[in-house]
Amino acid sequence: MWTEIAFWLCAAGAVVSGMLVFRVDSMARATFALLLSFLAAGGTLLLVGLTYLGVLVFLMMTMEMVLMVVFMVMYMMNPAGLMPMTMVHNRRGALAIAVGTFAALATGILLVDWPSAQAPPPAEPTRALGAALMGPKMLVMMVLGLVLFATIVATVVLATRRGRYERYGDRLDRARADDPVRGGVGR
Repeated sequence: MWTEIAFWLCAAGAVVSGMLVFRVDSMARATFALLLSFLAAGGTLLLVGLTYLGVLVFLMMTMEMVLMVVFMVMYMMNPAGLMPMTMVHNRRGALAIAVGTFAALATGILLVDWPSAQAPPPAEPTRALGAALMGPKMLVMMVLGLVLFATIVATVVLATRRGRYERYGDRLDRARADDPVRGGVGR
C-alpha cells in the first residue's frame, strides 16, 4: 500500500512540476522545475522495479539540468536567466494540442488490452536491458560517449585565450611569468 501511495505521489509530482515549467517566469526556475519533474519520474521508475532506469534518470537529468543552469548563468544576457519572461507562445494553440494529446493517450491507455508477461524476468535485468536497447551497438555508443567528452574538453581548451604554459613561454624558460595582472600566482 505504501508503495502505491509513493508511486502516485511521484506521478502527481512529475505532472505538477512539469506544468510549473510553463508557469514560472525565468529560464533558471523552469530548468529546476523540469529537474524536479524528471526526479519524480525517476522515483516512479524505482517504485515499479526498474532500478537501473530510475538511477539513470536521476544521474543523467541532474547533471544535464545543472549544466544547463551553469551555462545560463555564464552566457545569458540577463542575470542568471532570472529575468521575467514567458515560456509559452501561442497559448491557445499549445493548450489545444496538449489537451488533445492527453485525451488521445488517456483513451489509448484505457481502451488497449494490455498483455500479461508470459516469461519470467531475466536473471540479470541490467544486462538484458542494455542488450535490448543497444544490441550489438553498445561498443559504438561507449566510444561515441568518449568522443563527445573529448570534444567538450577540446572546445573548452581551444576557447581559452591563454594556454597553460604561456605564462613562462613555450619552453618554460622565462624567469618571470608574463601575467596580465601583476601580483598573482606568477609573481
